[in-house]
Amino acid sequence: MNKNSHASPLPTRRLDLPLFGLSGGVISLFCLWALIDLNSLSVAVDTGFAFASRYFGLYWQLLLLSTFLISLVILFMPGAKAKMGNVAKPEFSLFQWSSMIICTLLAGGGVFWAAGEPMAHFMSSPPLFGAQSKSAAAAWPALAQSYLHWGFLAWAILGSLTTIMLMHYHYDKGLPLAPRTLLYPVFGDRAIKGPIGTLTDAVCIIAVVAGTVGPIGFLGLQVAYGLHTLFGIPNGFATQAIVIGALVGIYTLSALSGINRGIQLTSAINIWLAFILIIFILVVGPTSFIFEGFFKGMGVYLTNFFPMALYRGEAGVFGAPGWLGWWTVFFWGWFLGYGPLMAVFVARVSRGRSIRAIVILLSIVAPLVTNFWFTIVGGTGISMELAQAGSISQAFEGLNLPAALLAITQNLPAGFLVSILFMVLTFTFVATTGDSMTYVISVAMSKSSEPSAAVRAFWGVAMGATAIILVSLGADGVGKLQSFIVITAVPVSLILLPSLWDALRITHLKGKTL
Repeated sequence: MNKNSHASPLPTRRLDLPLFGLSGGVISLFCLWALIDLNSLSVAVDTGFAFASRYFGLYWQLLLLSTFLISLVILFMPGAKAKMGNVAKPEFSLFQWSSMIICTLLAGGGVFWAAGEPMAHFMSSPPLFGAQSKSAAAAWPALAQSYLHWGFLAWAILGSLTTIMLMHYHYDKGLPLAPRTLLYPVFGDRAIKGPIGTLTDAVCIIAVVAGTVGPIGFLGLQVAYGLHTLFGIPNGFATQAIVIGALVGIYTLSALSGINRGIQLTSAINIWLAFILIIFILVVGPTSFIFEGFFKGMGVYLTNFFPMALYRGEAGVFGAPGWLGWWTVFFWGWFLGYGPLMAVFVARVSRGRSIRAIVILLSIVAPLVTNFWFTIVGGTGISMELAQAGSISQAFEGLNLPAALLAITQNLPAGFLVSILFMVLTFTFVATTGDSMTYVISVAMSKSSEPSAAVRAFWGVAMGATAIILVSLGADGVGKLQSFIVITAVPVSLILLPSLWDALRITHLKGKTL
């Protein structure tokens, strides 16, 4: 079969045993190494992290910026009107579709990072701005820096171009709905059948497992901290394990019930609870500061967009990464690691949507929603800190993300109830990532858009078990896995490279058929 011919769909629900063994084996070895000698694992991960940050940081910055700019170009191409997925109308309503996609990414930082990152940049102003830390002048740059890390560039890399590729090759050409298909323009059939495809899928699965197990583990640590602060429940391993076990049970059942039921339901619950809390904070919180912060923060973000996106500072081209490595490059590695499998998920839920609708949601709407959410939570914290120094920063000292969130919520009217609701929201946020990533890992593993229940259950439970093993070692165990995703992002970022030209080519071809 030639590179440009139509491939026939692969048999459904067929477990890829080499892929299963390779991806599962690496994660198992990571856990075993952590249990045997966490110190040597830490040294290895830190070395790999430093290498990735130093030698790939600039490439990642250019890749994310290029992806976003190309997605904007696609919006104005005639082919952007083309509907993808070979169905007459969308499978999901606009609310269902957008809520599933937005919740999946926001889970990693939707609550704790939204509270903590703006405060971190307020307490220590980013080097590009050099504003006096802890001053009113530092507020807008602090929000703007958070917008960079969670806004347009982050969202674009999660599917604006790769979703176009996957939907075209899967629904129009019959190729697998899997990361390996992203390399089809370069390697042809060798990317689909053979070691290149297996290795590509394995790298992407390992990256997304690391990126998902991290938030699952941190959720256990963070909710246990919250339960201790609010109710006096002992903040020990038993509480952390129970929290993780409950989360795993919910998201695994959700993944088993499928996109049309569980995944859609958890996303809807998440969106409605977040909406209720948004309205509450806007009514009783620092309303004028929130709106001023959003518009002024966006002003700083947009006027400094390219300097922020391309900031190298002390890193130079291949210098010591410093601040850049532990902030921007870390986030870019995290989102890059999610990129291919997030695109698989978006491709699965976006049938019947036009290219333009997909790009607008991912590259424009979702980032603006995220930025406003960060302003509501993090901006409220900055406002409280400006009004009373130490009210948030004292609890936040040492980058204590759950303490920052609780300090903010407890300073609001009905603080105890609001704190509980935010803990529930954190739980549902991570559940939406857990169920959607369990689903897409299973899709890639079985080469089917409806993988077997056994495969879904295995990966759902396996990620939870991995998180419990690492939590038993303390925050360092989970933290090293979180850093590990930056290492896995090195090959993943190369897998995403063909999307820069192939998404444009596909959109151009679609324009000719309209």
